[in-house]
Amino acid sequence: MEASRRKFLKLAAISGITLGVSRLALADSSAFLAHETLPGRGVWKPAAGRVDGVAKATGAKLYASDFRASDLPGWPANTSHALLARAADATHVYVGFDLTRLGKDAQPSVVVTAEDLARIGARAPEFYAGDLLCPVGKTPSYLGQPAALLIFETFDAFDRARLVLRDGDFLKFGAETGPVDVPNYGAFRFTRVAGATPDAPDIYSPLQEGWISPGLLESSGRPIWKPMPVAKGGEYVKGATYGEAIRARLAGDDPAVLTLDRQFETQSVDPMFLEPECGLAWYDPHAANLEIVLGVQSPFEATEALAFLLGEAKADFKPKNIDAQFAYIGGGFGGRDHTPFPLYVALAAMFYPGHAVRLAHDRLQQFQGGVKRHAIKMRSQIGVDRASGLITAFAADHVLDGGGLMNYSISVAVVAATGAIGIYDIPKVDVTTVAVHSRGVTAGSMRGYGTLQTMTALEVLVDEAAAALPIDPIEFRRRNALRPGGRTMTGNPYSVSVRTQEILDKLDKHPIWRTRVEEKARPKPGFVVGVGVACSAKDYGTGADCTLGSIEIDPNGRISIHGDAVEMGNGIGTALANRAALHVGGIADEVTVAQVDVFDALELTTSGDAYTITQTAQDEAAKNPRWVPAISSATSASIGAHVGTQAVAEAARIIFRFGLWPAALSLWGIESTDPRAKQSDEAYWQGETLIMTGLSPLPLSAIAAKAHAQKGVTGAMAHAFSRWAWAQGVFNIAGEDWTADIDALAVRYGGGKFTRLHRKMVAFPPTDYNRIGTAFSSLCGTLVRIEIERATGALHIARAYSVLECGKVLVPEVVLGQAQGGFAMGVGYTLLETLPPFEDGPGNGQWNLGQYVVARGSDLPLHDLEIEILPPLASNEPPKGMAEVVMIPVVPALLNAIFDATGRRFQSLPVTQDMLKQALA
Repeated sequence: MEASRRKFLKLAAISGITLGVSRLALADSSAFLAHETLPGRGVWKPAAGRVDGVAKATGAKLYASDFRASDLPGWPANTSHALLARAADATHVYVGFDLTRLGKDAQPSVVVTAEDLARIGARAPEFYAGDLLCPVGKTPSYLGQPAALLIFETFDAFDRARLVLRDGDFLKFGAETGPVDVPNYGAFRFTRVAGATPDAPDIYSPLQEGWISPGLLESSGRPIWKPMPVAKGGEYVKGATYGEAIRARLAGDDPAVLTLDRQFETQSVDPMFLEPECGLAWYDPHAANLEIVLGVQSPFEATEALAFLLGEAKADFKPKNIDAQFAYIGGGFGGRDHTPFPLYVALAAMFYPGHAVRLAHDRLQQFQGGVKRHAIKMRSQIGVDRASGLITAFAADHVLDGGGLMNYSISVAVVAATGAIGIYDIPKVDVTTVAVHSRGVTAGSMRGYGTLQTMTALEVLVDEAAAALPIDPIEFRRRNALRPGGRTMTGNPYSVSVRTQEILDKLDKHPIWRTRVEEKARPKPGFVVGVGVACSAKDYGTGADCTLGSIEIDPNGRISIHGDAVEMGNGIGTALANRAALHVGGIADEVTVAQVDVFDALELTTSGDAYTITQTAQDEAAKNPRWVPAISSATSASIGAHVGTQAVAEAARIIFRFGLWPAALSLWGIESTDPRAKQSDEAYWQGETLIMTGLSPLPLSAIAAKAHAQKGVTGAMAHAFSRWAWAQGVFNIAGEDWTADIDALAVRYGGGKFTRLHRKMVAFPPTDYNRIGTAFSSLCGTLVRIEIERATGALHIARAYSVLECGKVLVPEVVLGQAQGGFAMGVGYTLLETLPPFEDGPGNGQWNLGQYVVARGSDLPLHDLEIEILPPLASNEPPKGMAEVVMIPVVPALLNAIFDATGRRFQSLPVTQDMLKQALA
């Protein structure tokens, strides 16, 4: 089997560089693809679990960190190594480095500085705006900012230098300047005032009026949230006036209303994926070809960023071709989505032409340079009518520490704010949010995406309100839960099922909750017992999601699937196969992922920004039948089942309707005029056998052979786009107009080639939908019972239960595994993990797993964690995202249990053993 190196894009418009984006393959690719391909015939599948689990557990080469140049056909035999020297000081002028510190046996072959990048004309892409390497004479913008790229011919020299650089004396600093002053990254205000009845229009909402930002700043750079009587910013004044009225009401002294005003603070943490960031690149100066092997969550973005980086470089540093190859990644949690790391991998190869260069973080370097979760300071206010127990108003102020680069800080701030009222229906809401620059390590995308922080603060506050009234905590949530059709804080309803009441009922009936009084009354000697509950909703999708996918079936019924989503522990390959099987019956023999290189037949083009494009511009662009708002999205586990499988599912549906179904009719001897010919929806698969009431069952192999013989549709390739609703296209297939939730389609008849179909009509979701905070949401509730030892403060989770809903479950083992992993991550966030923000934090280059403690088996209820997954409401309910929501309620449930046990409410994370010991003293 030849190595697959198909090209996805030939974007000569991008500075004259041709881009190739492909999945990683080897000369000995049969063995490699046997591991990369999942699931299917001939690939051993354990009785339970993921089919790729065996390859991963037995050490097959799958991940970017597994590969060296000798593994790749046509590459140099030897691998050179590079490392980044990062600044552990962000308050003094950087004055250079001292190579003598490395010693004669650890000297680099090449040293790359900011001056070198300027000399060759390298550019930082807009998303990473700033100095890729700190120039001499400037104060680093943040701790951990790279200052020099060192490239070593041999591993021994590299390894010696790596150890020397750990002491922090390699880079030199001069005069003290204090931290670099950078404006805040962004600020928004979200205010909603509901109408007099649930059915009445909102008086004010972001959906109606648009998102607003304050136009005025204090001298410190912080936004002025008060509405100022100035001509500039009239839209902000209108929303802020309503917001201030809500706050005035919360500040009032109404004995009929319980009001609480609380501060809450969350910490910075590391994603702690198992495989630190890694890449391998080789620039062949004779062919002007750059090959690069990466493991990222956003292959398409990474490749475009590389093209921009070198697009205007001098001739010797500007490749004609960039062939980016993508391997599995050993965990992401958002921390490998839009990371600048690939830029440095490419630069290492360009500055050491003819050599294959590997840039790989060790754990200390990953702590110093990797993206972190935002630390957030929150003030929350809530008002509750004492008589009814209904929440009347809510206000909050969020300040996010974005660290040294903006990354996704604005987006995280928005999602944190729009998720700040969780599962609740609150008629008056006002939330401000600002993401600020600091000299700390960059914060960006991470599992939970801001809602983990704000929903934790909310659920602790809700628990306190229930205790103060007093009302049973689950009953209080039940009274205030958002019903189906109710409006979120941006003013729109969810467009998916809302099952909050069902989940609350499950929590209420569970033995952990029912026996809490008895368990609390009979603790083990020297212990206190507490039970906590929390329930959270988490959006999935970004409002500009897209997916590429194809499926083919051969005359023997063997199925091949290709998708652009990335495998990072999320089981996307298995999900693709299982969702397609709902339509074509068979589990695929080949499923490849991170495939943005095999969809040329669609001939896609794009322009503008899917988030900011105007309706007029979108309508004009859509006249081009090849235009789509965006081509390929970054992968996150929360959208894998919903977004990552959509194109393949629609393609499979087309193969069934226009290939397999006509073939089945022929085998049954049913003419096209027979009424049964139009009853394809009544047929169903039992394994690989098609069943139709009153007719003989047909095996897939026979149907596939007939479909090929009839030259029916045996392959389909599609692109889908979602802005809180799927784009819909109409295509003429075999003489029939077919409407599907896709916007581009190519088909293959019989054994022919793929041919793009001209779409007859397309309806892209309106651009006004960009005002929606979220339209898709999943729910999860959690109960925990804890025991705390009085003498030591040691906390033990005695028993736990999580119940979730996520629509159609494609891979039950993966959903269960995500829920278990989310529970563990929630425990670590609540009780163990923390990174100091500045000089004592990871930016100093000294952090490793000795100081940073994650949840281990001894911290978890390994045999006493129950996960319940609710079945879908209907057989045709689509899959939902769930990877984030299963973590969120774990944190406040633990905090609420700690209060139940100790009588102390903690308002910051983590709650350590020493803190618990003091609380019980």
